[in-house]
Amino acid sequence: MIRFLLLFSRQGKLRLQKWFLPITEREKKKVIREMMMLVLARQPRSCNFLHWRDVKVVYKRYASLYFCAAVEQQDNELLALEVLHRYVELLDKYFGNVCELDIIFNFEKAYFILDEFLMGGEILETSKVSVGVSMEEADTLQEQTMEEYMSKPAY
Repeated sequence: MIRFLLLFSRQGKLRLQKWFLPITEREKKKVIREMMMLVLARQPRSCNFLHWRDVKVVYKRYASLYFCAAVEQQDNELLALEVLHRYVELLDKYFGNVCELDIIFNFEKAYFILDEFLMGGEILETSKVSVGVSMEEADTLQEQTMEEYMSKPAY
């Protein structure tokens, strides 16, 4: 089970965070700071797995973003790495070669894709096609709602 997922830039800017276990805001900030310090300080050719506290940390750098997840000790690191990669593939499919700016300006879409893919720290949907269909349906609904809103007369 994934405990949390973080996306942050090489400059240490947090771009996305998803917590699958309840912890306090103070503890979240501490964890984020420690994860960034640990991961950003590592050499580029280092292993993508770390033991930290009572979890395994799995991370992967894609362009200017680090995708970082904490998993249980008994979980498979390679599967966690594959989960991160699948999330990047889903983002790529939706945004068309996703970049950091896509995450910054469309963070609600990035969270929606993540929620369609993972639930409660477990994989919900493995099919990229199914997640893509959900995104298309959500976009269509959003457009219809916006059109209805804009067509109403202003009083």
